[in-house]
Amino acid sequence: MLAEHFDTASLPAIRQLEGWQAWYDKMFDVMPAPTRDEGFVAQNETWGVPGITLSRVNSPANTVNRTTSVIRRNAIDHWVFTLSKQSASDVTARGGISFEAPPQTPFILSFGEEMAIRRRTDDRRIQVILARDSFPTIAPLIDAARGRTINTPGARMLADYMLLLERNMPVLEAENSQRLRSAVEAMLVACLAPTAKGLAAARDQINLTLMERVRQAVRRNLRSHLLGPDKLCREAATSRSQLYRLLESEGGVTRYIQRRRLLESFSLLCDARNDVTIGAVAEMLCFADPSTFSRAFRREFGMSPKEVRALSHAGLPPAPPAKEITGPAIRTFSDCLRAF
Repeated sequence: MLAEHFDTASLPAIRQLEGWQAWYDKMFDVMPAPTRDEGFVAQNETWGVPGITLSRVNSPANTVNRTTSVIRRNAIDHWVFTLSKQSASDVTARGGISFEAPPQTPFILSFGEEMAIRRRTDDRRIQVILARDSFPTIAPLIDAARGRTINTPGARMLADYMLLLERNMPVLEAENSQRLRSAVEAMLVACLAPTAKGLAAARDQINLTLMERVRQAVRRNLRSHLLGPDKLCREAATSRSQLYRLLESEGGVTRYIQRRRLLESFSLLCDARNDVTIGAVAEMLCFADPSTFSRAFRREFGMSPKEVRALSHAGLPPAPPAKEITGPAIRTFSDCLRAF
């Protein structure tokens, strides 16, 4: 795994834009927004394995151009999948085709062609860059989708999968890096041109991506009494039957939600600075009453909430629960690749 980090924060404000332009000199011409004041604090982190690079960028509003002269200086023709998290992008791609890519909507371009991208506001974005020579089997599929936003039924799935890559690729174990290419290829086929065969090949990656949606939805709603199958189906964009299949190994939807709430309560009670009463913790996390909460807590962790709090106040907080989520939960990218 190759990892690189570059940021301009350590440079004098008057030199920050120059430093950012130098960083991208062989790839893009970079221009700040016309109204930009002095200073250009930006950051780029990249992680790479053979054939695949993940790039995470935080930058002020700007315009990047990959012109004919830049292409001549650096003839790389990799594909780049971009997902902006907060800014719309005005894109001009091959043949002068222009389109707008809203935030959270992936689009594909080729570094082998001229392009211009204007980001209207400060932006956080991720880019998955694929070497053309590493993906010859699906080259026609990606080429057919480039130069526009992805508007297939798999667009949201692709966006969520890119976020999953962002979360896990930095901790990818070396022995799994070779399997990453097969996983990414299967997922792209399923998202860009879904067929029964392609969906079957990407089943494990799809389930992992759906599970991440469910995990995020549960985390957002841990303190809501409305959290249940209906709300999870809406927020994770999945069917009830699919949700039940995903959480079957967790003991079901209700059990999964309860365990996440118990883990949250364990964390709160281990914080000696937190003086919220045990009854208030139980109410906060939607348990019927303190007695129900205490019984569930003891069954889960082998000690009562009072014992955990007492140990924490004594400066001896118990170790985090060894029994983390089982099944297809996301911890490292190794989990994402295990089926491939």
